[in-house]
Amino acid sequence: MTNRRTLLAAGAASLAAAPLAARAQGNWPQRPVRIIVPFAPGGAVDITGRLLAERLSPVLGQQVVVDNRGGAGGNIGADAVAKAEKDGYTILLGSASILAANKYLYRRSMPLDPIRDLAPVTRVSTGTVLLVVNAARPWRTLAELVAAAKRDPGKVTMGSSGTGTVSHLTLSSVNRAAGMDITHVPYRGGGPAITDLVAGNIDMMFDVIPALMPHVREGRFRPLAVGSAERVSYVPELRDVPGMNEVLPGKGIDMQSWYSVSAPAGTPAPVVARLHEALLGVVRSDDFKARMEPLGFTPVWDETPAAFGTYLAQQDAVWRTLVEQSGATLD
Repeated sequence: MTNRRTLLAAGAASLAAAPLAARAQGNWPQRPVRIIVPFAPGGAVDITGRLLAERLSPVLGQQVVVDNRGGAGGNIGADAVAKAEKDGYTILLGSASILAANKYLYRRSMPLDPIRDLAPVTRVSTGTVLLVVNAARPWRTLAELVAAAKRDPGKVTMGSSGTGTVSHLTLSSVNRAAGMDITHVPYRGGGPAITDLVAGNIDMMFDVIPALMPHVREGRFRPLAVGSAERVSYVPELRDVPGMNEVLPGKGIDMQSWYSVSAPAGTPAPVVARLHEALLGVVRSDDFKARMEPLGFTPVWDETPAAFGTYLAQQDAVWRTLVEQSGATLD
């Protein structure tokens, strides 16, 4: 039988440990914080992660480092965070594709359930995709492109950064809404597709604004539309480019890709709250806005981690529909 004195000692130790744990959470962070970016260096997610890390370090009083863990459409990096210690020192810079679409693209091989295995903190930025054509092509409006695609079904070709990406899912939605047949040519990343578009080997592409704008500015690509419902006012060169509500009215197309920060599920609420507070201080700043908007993104945030959780649950249904309608699968 357990000795009464032993029980009392154990109880006293537990009570003493509880305030220590609470103080440790309240003093978070006490060592460097790692942001896992689940894609290779140099892309839009990586750029966003490094901008956040630079600005979070002085706010938190600790070094914030970026750790690139690419592969499997972002699932490798996301899974590493889901399995990390629940202490807030390893966090994820995720995206709509990872947190909302991938479970429907990788139905048999998805290693995590983002809603179950990750704790939402906040979104940090949002942006849309841009439809461009090789400037040597004759089409100057989306209507002209649609007419050409209908005259010769399957002849017009569009490159994408891969099956199931925002680039591909946007084409699928536009194809269906316009009643046309444009041939999808998936590449292993946006870079090779852009190279082929410059060379004229494909006709058009939907892709993230930062990757396409240098070619738009230099006259190699002609923009015809943005994938969001409304125009993009925060990129000066795109203010006259129509949104989907103008070119395909009544079809409900509004392709918005967002980036967000999450922690492992089970991370203590005080740590999540402190991280949320620090992130909002960065994301709301004029400095962050000035750096993001030229890249084609605008800062966005959620007032509470719970509010982001609610938004994520809503987005899960949106991206499931997009994936299922496209017929895309990655396993």
